[in-house]
Amino acid sequence: MFRKNILYTFIVAILFLILSASTQPVDAQVKLQQPTGSVPTVTGTPKGVMVTVPLDQEYVNVRSGPGVMYDLVGRLVAGQEAAVLGRSEGGDWLLIQYYGGPENQGWVYSPPVSLSPGEVPIVEIPPTQTPLVTETINPTMAAQFLTTPIPTRLATYTPAESLAVPTYVDISQRSFVGGIPMGLVILIIASIGIILALLSIIRSR
Repeated sequence: MFRKNILYTFIVAILFLILSASTQPVDAQVKLQQPTGSVPTVTGTPKGVMVTVPLDQEYVNVRSGPGVMYDLVGRLVAGQEAAVLGRSEGGDWLLIQYYGGPENQGWVYSPPVSLSPGEVPIVEIPPTQTPLVTETINPTMAAQFLTTPIPTRLATYTPAESLAVPTYVDISQRSFVGGIPMGLVILIIASIGIILALLSIIRSR
């Protein structure tokens, strides 16, 4: 019985030594892998000034320069953002980072979009593009549409006929004949007529 206890004790001691020997290299390896200096903190790069298309705008046009006379190079849709690189002198147009435009840049009209706070420098405006085709007028074809106006004679002026203006005679001037009232003359003539009529009646009897 005593021998068995010694044997068990010996076996346990050997196992303990084996386990101790196997764990020591692992601990040393773990200690070697631990960093000795400070770990740098990862921070995000600030976006800078950004331009955003409002949701109530379907899209905004992106042009090659600050004006409608420049070529249309693309569009920003509602909710889309872009980094602002500069602005025109008046601030009406913004230069943005736009992949697909000239030098991966483009210009948008500032009133319809939202601009984040920040300083935006004034940049040089690109020159307007020269049209590929210069419009020329063919004088032969233009002459077909030129018409000589026919002079129109003015109407001859004919004076209107003179109007006859009626003259009114004052009745008061005819109320007397030779200084005798007109009523008295009529009364005398009527009396003479009555007398003559009576005389003719008497004679007829």
